[in-house]
Amino acid sequence: MTALRPLLPLLIAAAILLGGNGVQSMLIPMRAGSEGFGATMIGLLGTAYFGGFLVGCLAIQPMMRAVGHVRTFATLAAIASTSALTLVLWIDPAVWLVLRFVTGIAFAGLFTVMEAWLNAGVGNEHRARLLSIYRVVDLTSASAAPYLIPAFGASSFGIFAIASMMITFSLVPVSLGDRSNPAAPANVKLDFRRAFAISPVGVFGALAAGLANGASRAMGPVFAAAMGLGEAATVTFLALGIIGGGIVQFPLGWLSDRWDRRGAILLVGALATLFAAALAFTGSDPKTLFLLVFLYGCAAMPIYPLSSAHANDRARPDEYVLLSAALMLFWAIGAVGGPLFAAAAMQNFGAHALYLYVAAIHGLFVVVTAWRIGVRSPARERGEFTPSPVELPGTAPSDEQPR
Repeated sequence: MTALRPLLPLLIAAAILLGGNGVQSMLIPMRAGSEGFGATMIGLLGTAYFGGFLVGCLAIQPMMRAVGHVRTFATLAAIASTSALTLVLWIDPAVWLVLRFVTGIAFAGLFTVMEAWLNAGVGNEHRARLLSIYRVVDLTSASAAPYLIPAFGASSFGIFAIASMMITFSLVPVSLGDRSNPAAPANVKLDFRRAFAISPVGVFGALAAGLANGASRAMGPVFAAAMGLGEAATVTFLALGIIGGGIVQFPLGWLSDRWDRRGAILLVGALATLFAAALAFTGSDPKTLFLLVFLYGCAAMPIYPLSSAHANDRARPDEYVLLSAALMLFWAIGAVGGPLFAAAAMQNFGAHALYLYVAAIHGLFVVVTAWRIGVRSPARERGEFTPSPVELPGTAPSDEQPR
């Protein structure tokens, strides 16, 4: 633990920042619904955020090289904090679209800085332990912080102020911690065609995860409200999906390290299809909804890290960074479209259509994976599985990606 001690301030900052983002991600659809925004507009808000996230992933590296990690983090935290507070000061759909786009850019940069800093702060012998700690921080913050919403009320000014304060306060441990400025990440040349040639299953898995998880994250609060869940129950509904996705990654990773990963991907894809369909056809009993969304999270959230691990099994060492960046962008592209497609389905067919759409995405992915298993043999060598954040894939590919 001595080797990780210098990174403690950054982990504290990550906990605060991830908590602030978790509050916002659940709060925005809830408040938008209470303000009379329709399902389509709420879906557009999700699309705007993930569109900004995609732009941020592409634009952040030049900024990090120009001004360094600390100044980049401070600048983006200030932008994200201001955007969070402006939401409640100016309640207008068009303004919110712009603010969510800007917020997506800011958080893509903030996550990139954090993960690049963490990767640069340890050697290979401590990296797995650090990533495990980071995933625990991620899981805890993303699932616990949103309970501030029912405590303050989604309709209050206070909850937006709290989200803004959390983002701002994340600057404190960063400013007081280790002042070293790691080297900026190398400029990664994107090659989508090469990524697809390496692993079609990996690419389709990243895209499917974005299409499905982006939709459920953006539109889940709308579904929960339509089922008659109050604010506290809505937060619990969404948090259980996150928790389920977090706790199964390690056992599934262990299993996939010892089996053809595509078999593990096929299994979780089929289960995600089943549980999403069950959510679409179940009633409004809270206990049933809680159980099903937990099981859905257990199945759906590991699809991205399993797909990424499978793709890396087939890549050369010099292709790891390229592949990681390409898969992350395929995920982001899916997440941009997911909320909009789901919102259109919900607008036309009702709230249950959210999980019908999600089930269809996972079902198509299962078909593609089964087809690929039939036409291509398993990878001869498999490296160790690396868990992914429960809400977003890693945004800062390391030069030393595990296979």
